This record gives sequence, structure tokens and C-alpha cells, in this order.
Amino acid sequence: MVGILQSWPEPVVRVQSLSDSGINSIPECYVKPIYDRPFAQDLPSGEANIPVIDLANLDANDPILRKTTMKLISDACRQWGFFHIINHGVSHHLMAATRNIWREFFHLPLDMKQEYANSPATYEGYGSRLGVEKGAKLDWSDYFFLHCHPISIRNDRKWPAQPASCRKLVAEYNDEVVKLCGKLMKVFSLNLGLEEDYLQKAFGGDEIEASLRVNFYPKCPQPDLTLGISPHSDPGGITILLPDDHVYGLQVRKDDAWFTVKPIPNAFIVNLADQLQVLSNAKYKSVEHRVVVNSNEERVSLAFFYNPRGDIPIQPAKQLVTNEEPALYRPMTFNEYRTFIRLNGLHGKSQVESLKCRQ
Repeated sequence: MVGILQSWPEPVVRVQSLSDSGINSIPECYVKPIYDRPFAQDLPSGEANIPVIDLANLDANDPILRKTTMKLISDACRQWGFFHIINHGVSHHLMAATRNIWREFFHLPLDMKQEYANSPATYEGYGSRLGVEKGAKLDWSDYFFLHCHPISIRNDRKWPAQPASCRKLVAEYNDEVVKLCGKLMKVFSLNLGLEEDYLQKAFGGDEIEASLRVNFYPKCPQPDLTLGISPHSDPGGITILLPDDHVYGLQVRKDDAWFTVKPIPNAFIVNLADQLQVLSNAKYKSVEHRVVVNSNEERVSLAFFYNPRGDIPIQPAKQLVTNEEPALYRPMTFNEYRTFIRLNGLHGKSQVESLKCRQ
């Protein structure tokens, strides 16, 4: 069965090694079909106006300011599925230090990184491909994937011992971002007209699952032919992205066009994932996105995934289901959903849309 394969179907080639070798053209396995290539006409004006929201205003003394901020978040969830947050409470120093330590990791000698090489059994560790289809088109990126929360699911052997402060920083970063996600979940619940703790309880309360994927996008000699990550929507609950401060790469799909998101220093990018679209009965959007690469600069980003516990059925909140707006999705646990995606080879908008009930 696909979900329990213990090894990759082909030898794994590190994209960073290809880039460092000085090649002038990329191997055929990284060349995307013409319809998936990042053509210039797909990049309206170079950046997207995804909303920028100041979370400090949620604690303002002025009730009008608090209400306005709540509405900004609600509109972003319903219209974009993506937004920047500033004044979010996570230390800027911790953000920069955590991103920098991972950049250092990717510049360690290959044999040191190979000690953490992953397999398709869990994906945890140092990786360079997703999916186990032989001969698949691959993305121009390496990554490191870790289970972070709860502590009981952490595998210390997979947490890098080098650079020396990596484990400590990742643990601190996890704690701070989990708190931030809990705050956002309360806002999302209230904006949907639900009890403040509804979504958190639906995710499993204190037993939510969180993981970190650190993405490394090496320089690419032919960036117009490939992608750092192919189009997809995230399967979980919330993704908190710490982008590279200086190098753009994330693109968001809206109105059948790809918009390039310009990073803001010390800001996170929040994107809603499939399980929130299900719980909100499609009031909130889980949006397709992808990553482009470039020939001049490498790029590092950290994607923190805040997900439901794997064994809890996720379905539209009963308070959001009426005769006029029936439940759009059938119940499914997050574990079942991930298996469903793998076995059916789904990606992008088709993931969550394929769960819709037949009305």
C-alpha cells in the first residue's frame, strides 16, 4: 500500500547538490508540463495585495478598533484564505534565529545531513521529494520535516544535533507559534458565530498535532521550466509561514491568476487549510498556492502546520448547517483524509473539493 512504503522508488538526488554542481540545464524530471510552468503573464504586477493585519489591535482598548480588526480577518479568510500578520507576539529575534539556523543546516556537509535522510513511511527528516510514483515530475527544493507537537510524538533522533542550537530554537519556536495558532483559532471561531473554543475543541483541544517543514530552494539555472513546490492546498488546519525576508517565491491563486506575495519583514503569512474549509462549511477558503524559484538567490522558508488530531472526524459545524446551506462535506478524520489524498494522487483545489457531498 502506498501509505506504508519504507523507501523511495528511485535514488534520491539532493537538489542543492545539483545546483552547486554548476549545471546549466535542469534534469528532465524537474521540467514541468507547459501548463504548470511559471509564465511571465501569470505574475500580475509582481506582488499580491493579500491583507496585512495588525494583531495588536485585537487587544486595543477601543472596541471599534477590535471589531474592525476582527472583520479584516473575517474578510481575509473568506476572500483570500491568506493574509499577513504583524505584531503577532512571536519574538522577531526568535524568528530570525530559527530561520538562520536552518540555513546553516542546509549548508552543512552532505554526509552530516544524510544522517537525517527521510523515507516515505513518515517523511520526517531530510528530504528532496514527495510522493512515491516512479518517474514523477519533481520539485526544485530540498526540505526538512519534523513532528513538533504534542511532545509525545517528537522523535529526538530526527531533530538535528547540528548546528548546536537547532533543537533548542525549534522547540522555542514551536511553543510560540502554537500559542499564536490558538489565538487565531479563537478569532476564527468567533467570526463564524461559534463559541470561542469551538474550532480548538474540534481539532482535539490540547492534543492538536503540529509539524514543521523547512523549505530550501537552491538557485535554479532554468527557473521558467520548474517550480519549488507544485500547486496545492494544505491538507491540515492552519499554516503559519515564515518566508525569506528578502527573496519572494510564494504565489497564491485567485480568480484564475497567480499572484506573487511580497514578504514583509517580521511578519508571518497565514493560510487556511482544507480542514478549516470543511469545518466552516466552505465559508473559509483553503486556497491553491505554489512556489517559484530563481537563478540568482537561494531561499529558505518555514511552514508550520497546525492540524487536527488524526483520529477525530472533521465535518461542518452543526451551527453552520441549515436547510438553505446544507453540509457540503462528509465526515472524515485527518488520518483518513491524508491517506485519501495519497491514494488518489490529489493536489490543489481537487483535494477538499473531492470530499463534497453529492447534493
